[in-house]
Amino acid sequence: MEAPALKYCLYARKSSESDERQAMSIDSQLSEMRALAENEGLNIVCEVQESHSAKESGQRPVYNQLLQGLRNDEYNAVLTWAPDRLSRNAGDLGSIVDLMDQGKLLHIRTYSQTFTNNPNEKFLLMILCSQAKLENDNKSINVKRGIKSKCEMGWRPGVAPLGYINRAFGGVNDIIPDPDRAEIVSEMFYKAGHDGWSGRRLKDWMDSQNFLSRSNRPISVSQILAMLLNPFYYGKFQYPESSGVWYKGAHKPLVSKELFDLVQQRRGVYKGVWGSKTFAFRGLLKCGRCGADITAQDKIKKLKNGEYKRHIYYNCTRQVDANCPEKYINETNLCIILQDFIENNHKHIKITDKLRAKVEKHYSITQTLLSHYKIEQKLDKPFIEYSRYVLSKGTEGEKTAFANGFVTKLVLRDCKLFLKN
Repeated sequence: MEAPALKYCLYARKSSESDERQAMSIDSQLSEMRALAENEGLNIVCEVQESHSAKESGQRPVYNQLLQGLRNDEYNAVLTWAPDRLSRNAGDLGSIVDLMDQGKLLHIRTYSQTFTNNPNEKFLLMILCSQAKLENDNKSINVKRGIKSKCEMGWRPGVAPLGYINRAFGGVNDIIPDPDRAEIVSEMFYKAGHDGWSGRRLKDWMDSQNFLSRSNRPISVSQILAMLLNPFYYGKFQYPESSGVWYKGAHKPLVSKELFDLVQQRRGVYKGVWGSKTFAFRGLLKCGRCGADITAQDKIKKLKNGEYKRHIYYNCTRQVDANCPEKYINETNLCIILQDFIENNHKHIKITDKLRAKVEKHYSITQTLLSHYKIEQKLDKPFIEYSRYVLSKGTEGEKTAFANGFVTKLVLRDCKLFLKN
């Protein structure tokens, strides 16, 4: 029988990853293979190209189109620079061999080799592609080993935090204090620890110092708070992040461990994971001056007996007006004015069914206890009675559930509460 005519698809690939810096560019691959096709009279019916890693199977969209074209008999041969352009993993290699077994792929032509549906040639193709996979696997192991060795030497991989710069010197990458930022970062920790400055106040001060990020933009409050949490500044780092594996840095600390701990105590970080703290009445209130949300923060004060006491303050986020004059109010005083507001406006406050069920259950239990112990006490409205209990004796969780049960939102202005229109 006459052999079917070979119709080639020219495939070129270049990975953008660092492990293929020495591979030929896509343009060079196309140029060389076009010249080869012209010299040998190969019939190229289409050309496809992509910049994508071949480490993982099934992840290259253009390569998947190439395979689909072979299945649909659009062409029956592939022209490419080298076998590792087609596959560097077992999955994609299996797809190629399966198509050869099915008679869909009759010929693979590379710059220096040919592969047909011949046992020996297919075996050689699998060896070459498996060798490319072995190189990938070895590189991964060597990179991980190198990173671990670097960490053990005290050098944190990646871009250094603000206040430091990465420096390549004598073939070794190290981290040194940034001459333009280090002193300001150190002073930021001092003001947060010894003077108790808030994130907003620190931002205003750092803006006045013209402290900019690496993209030449003023840093945000959240970035400042993240810096205050970063132990790298006193000489330790965790790698990978959240792995629980800690290393002692070889870089110069910008702050002492004592100052870092003081900052964490000031900000209450040792009371729980940052971002996990709850504030009962955040989300219930709006600022009566600028209309922004009311947020909360806490301060940890060390008592004479060595214990710590947590104070919670509510304040305008100032997202609408950065200079909003609305004052702070602590949670104790907020509970007092909220109780007074409920007693005078309970008829106008709408609550969820879930909260109403808790109100009725509490009221029923209270009535039963009073009757059981024969205590003559006149109870107020169920909602008022429940609010008195929660706001004066309730746990943080009960206060949070109480505030979340409000359908009606409230406005805080001059430390007074109003119904939101």
